[in-house]
Formats: sequence, C-alpha cells, structure tokens
Amino acid sequence: MITRAVVVPHPPLLVPELVVGAALETEPVRAATLAAAGKLPGPWVAVAVGDGGRATYVPPLSGTFLGYGVDVPVSLGGDLPPDATVPLPVLVTAWLRERCAVEVSRVELVPRDLPASACVSFGRQLAEEDCGLLVLGDGSTRHGPRSPGSDDERSGPFDSLVHTSLANADVDALLGLDLDLARELGAQGRAAWQVLAGVPGPWRCSGAEFFAPFGVGYHVAVWERP
Repeated sequence: MITRAVVVPHPPLLVPELVVGAALETEPVRAATLAAAGKLPGPWVAVAVGDGGRATYVPPLSGTFLGYGVDVPVSLGGDLPPDATVPLPVLVTAWLRERCAVEVSRVELVPRDLPASACVSFGRQLAEEDCGLLVLGDGSTRHGPRSPGSDDERSGPFDSLVHTSLANADVDALLGLDLDLARELGAQGRAAWQVLAGVPGPWRCSGAEFFAPFGVGYHVAVWERP
C-alpha cells in the first residue's frame, strides 16, 4: 500500500547548473522540492505528464540535461550511456533520486489531456503497490509579465485552488480541476495531481508550499496516512 505521496514540480530550474545566474532566486523552490522528496520512502513510482502520451520508463536508464543548456548527466539506475531523448519529468526524477539516494521502480507518464475518470482509475491501480508515490507537475505558466505565457488573471485563482486542495488533501477539489482551463493556463500537472486523487485515502497533508518564480506556479506537498 502507498503510505506516502509527495507532489513536486519538474522545471529545469531545479538543477543549479542550468540557472547559474538565477541560483539564488530559484533556491526556495529547489530546497522545498528536495526536502519533500527526501521524506518519500523508496522504492519510488513516479507519475507525471508526458507530451508523447502514455509511456513507462524503468531502470537501467540514464539521461542528460544537455537539451536544456548544460550536460548534466543523471540516472534512474544502472550505468548506461545517457539517452538524449529522455523526457524532462524522467530527468528530474533521476536528479531527485540521486540526491535522495533511493531506488526508482519506474516513471509513468500519462497524457496531458487524460480525463479525470481515467486518472482516478490509474490511481486505483497504483494504490496497492508497496512504494512511495512521487507526483511531478507544474502549475500555470501565466503568472504576471515575467511568465513564459501571456499573463492571465485566472492563473492566480487556479493555482490558489490547487494549493488549498493539496494543503487540505482534498481529493474532490483536485478532481474538480477543469481540464480545458488547465490546458489554457499551461498547467501541466493537472492529470498527475488527479492520479494522486485517485489513490484511495484517507490522506492528510503534512506540508504544502507554492512558488511562482519567473511567472510559473510550482506546488510542493507531502501527503501521508493519518
């Protein structure tokens, strides 16, 4: 049974070598992410959204952040040569794994537009596994003029709702997140968060934080059994 789940973002800015000029500005989200991941027992099963749809990545597997500016090699386990095609959520999972010194069983990528009902079904499938569940996903990319997307006044209420839902371990609120609105706001984490909501509780949240450096929303939360 999954007894603990951790929600983290997966932006390249977590890796200090990729943001040398902004290491201080990005340190809070990096520190919170590492602290939360460090509370997750292994082995990990990670869930995130993939641009290529449904896919599973298992060790041995290595990758590199070269496509994001610097050749920082990472591994899910094993000593294979780095694969340049490894998706970002898998790279970040590997980066976190190395710093937390845990085993990763696999990384599951789900489609960005996976309906909430299918997310719930997948969460229920995962529920009986003896693992720590790592849930990776970013919030809206449209927070203010520094954002990579155009500013959208709906971003604040959207990510505020996500933060409150995570902080209260409110699965119904997470499942109520609108697929179309999330897509319009660039919130890639919606499907992954709803997979978490599909894992039967009860749950309680022992800590939740929200950050928005450079106009992108990043959520960090730790869920555990009461």
